[in-house]
Amino acid sequence: MFKNIIVLFISLFFTISAAFSQGQMPLEIGGRQLNFGFIGSNTNLPIYVGMDFAVHQDITIGGEVRPQFWNKGSFIGLLANGDYHFNTLMDIPSNFDFYLGLEFGFGLWLSGNSGERSGFIGGLHLGGRYYWSDKWGVNIELGGGTHYDGKLGLSMKM
Repeated sequence: MFKNIIVLFISLFFTISAAFSQGQMPLEIGGRQLNFGFIGSNTNLPIYVGMDFAVHQDITIGGEVRPQFWNKGSFIGLLANGDYHFNTLMDIPSNFDFYLGLEFGFGLWLSGNSGERSGFIGGLHLGGRYYWSDKWGVNIELGGGTHYDGKLGLSMKM
C-alpha cells in the first residue's frame, strides 16, 4: 500500500511538473531551509530534523539528526547529506523540488541496545517537495543503504 502511494505521488509530481516551464531552484545560492518530520523505517517511527544549505544553483548540502526511542532502547543518528536538485535540468517550477542525494554519518546506541551495534549509516535517497507558499512546503523522501526508510515532513525556507 505504501509503495502504491509513493508511486502515485511521484507520477503526479512529474505530471504536474511537466505542465510548467519555469525551471529554477527553490532555494537561491546561500539560502537555507529547515526540514523536520517523521521517518517510517524498518524498525520504528522516529523523527528527524535537519538543515539544507544551497551551495550551487542545483546542489545543497546539510545535516540531520534522527533520535529514536522504542522498546529496544534509544538511538541517535547524526548524518551529513548532499543533494542534486533537478529543477534546472528538468525545467521544473520553483514551487516544486525533485532531488537525488547521498547521506552518511554515524548511529550511536545510547541505551538498551539488545545486541545492536553503533556504527556507520549511509545510503542514497530520492525526494520531492511541494511549496504551497514562499516559505513552507511538504516533503517526501525514500532512502536505502545501510537502512531503508521513508520520510514525510515539512520544509521551511529561512
